[in-house]
Amino acid sequence: MSKTVVLVGSLDTKGKEYAFIKELIEKQNLETLMVDFGVQGKPAFKPDIDRKKVAKAGGGDLSYLASGDHKDEAMKAMATGLAVIVRKLYDKGKLDGIIGMGGTGGTSIITAAMRTLPVGVPKVMVSTVGGGDVSAYAGTKDITFIPSIVDVAGINRISRAIYANAAGAIAGMVKVKRPKAVEEKQLVVASMFGNTTKSVDHAREILEKNGYEVLVFHATGTGGRTMESLVTDGYITASMDITTTELADEVCGGVFSAGPERCLSASRAGIPAVLVPGCVDMANFWGIETIPEKYKGRNLYKWNPNVTLLRTNVEENILMGKMLATAANAASAPVAVIIPLKGVSMLDSEGGAFWDPLADRACFNTIKENLKPGIPYIEMNNNINDPEFSEKVAAVLLQMLKK
Repeated sequence: MSKTVVLVGSLDTKGKEYAFIKELIEKQNLETLMVDFGVQGKPAFKPDIDRKKVAKAGGGDLSYLASGDHKDEAMKAMATGLAVIVRKLYDKGKLDGIIGMGGTGGTSIITAAMRTLPVGVPKVMVSTVGGGDVSAYAGTKDITFIPSIVDVAGINRISRAIYANAAGAIAGMVKVKRPKAVEEKQLVVASMFGNTTKSVDHAREILEKNGYEVLVFHATGTGGRTMESLVTDGYITASMDITTTELADEVCGGVFSAGPERCLSASRAGIPAVLVPGCVDMANFWGIETIPEKYKGRNLYKWNPNVTLLRTNVEENILMGKMLATAANAASAPVAVIIPLKGVSMLDSEGGAFWDPLADRACFNTIKENLKPGIPYIEMNNNINDPEFSEKVAAVLLQMLKK
C-alpha cells in the first residue's frame, strides 16, 4: 500500500512551489495530499483539503478572515485549524510524512501543526528562518528544517535545488524501512545535569539490568520539555525525575526553565514516578555579565565561560518545594519523593560552593508539609550522588513497576 505525504501551505502565494515539490514526491511512487491554508488570493491549483475547511476547524469564518483586515485572527484560526486537520489525518492513517514551505508566518502555522504529531513521524520544513534559532518553531518535536536560502517566492536556480532536496528528504524519510529492535523494552525517562551525572548513571544501570531501556534527558529547559512531551505522547512506562533543576530556573528567571508545569506530565499520564529535588540549589544564566542586577550580591558560581550558576535561597526553595509537592499530589499512579539530606548536587555537598543546609531544608520541609497523606516521603542520609541514594531511587521505582 502506497504511503502518503501531506503537503501543507498557502496556495495563493506559493502555488507554483507546491506544485513543483508535489510532482517530485509523486515521482517517488508516493501519494500526496495537499492542504491549503491561504486566506486571500485564489489557490493556484485545487487542494485535497481547502482553506474553508481549515478555517472552520480553527473556529473561524473564511469570508471574514479573507478581508485582509484581521491578519492576526487569520493566522491564529488557520494555525489552529491546520493543527486539528493534520492530527486527524495522522489518526486516520492518512499521513506518513508532512512537508511545508514558508516565511516566518507560514513557518509558524505549519510547525504548529507538525508539533501535534508524535516523534518519529517525518516532518520537513523549508523555511526562511531555517538557518537561525528555530527552537520556538520546533518545540520538542523532531522537525527537520531546511534553510530556503532565498525567499520562498518562485522557482529559480537556487530554489529549484532547495525544493528538490526537500522533496527528496521527505520521500526518503517516508520510504525508508525502519529496522525494529531485537527486543522492544519498556521505556523509562530520567533527568540529568552535570551535577547529578554520577547518580543518574548508577540508577540507569540498575534499571537496565532489570530489563528497562532508560532515556536520559539533559535538564536544560528543552530537555525537560522533550522528556515530558514523550510522557504525554504515551511512549513512557515510568519516570525517574532525579534532576528537577528546571524548577529553579522557572522560579528565578533562569535560562533553563521548562515552564511552570514541569514535573506534572507523569502525574497526568498515570505512570509510576520518583521525584527528587535534584540540583534545585542552582538556577542557570549565561556568562557572568548576564546575571540580573538583583542577583549580583548572591552566591554565584562560574560553571564554565558561558554558564553561571546562582545558588537558590530559602524563599526560592520554599516555592520549589510547593511545586514538587503539587506534582506528586496530582499523581494517579504510584509516586514517591526521595530526599538527599546531604545535598542535592555535586556543588551542594559539605564544604562545596553551594553547601547550604538551611536552604535545602526549606525545600525538604515544604515538600513534606504539603504532600498528601500516603505518598511515600523518604529521607536518605546521603548526597544525591552517593551510590546508596541512586540505588534507593532505582529500587523504589522498580518496586512500583512490579506492582
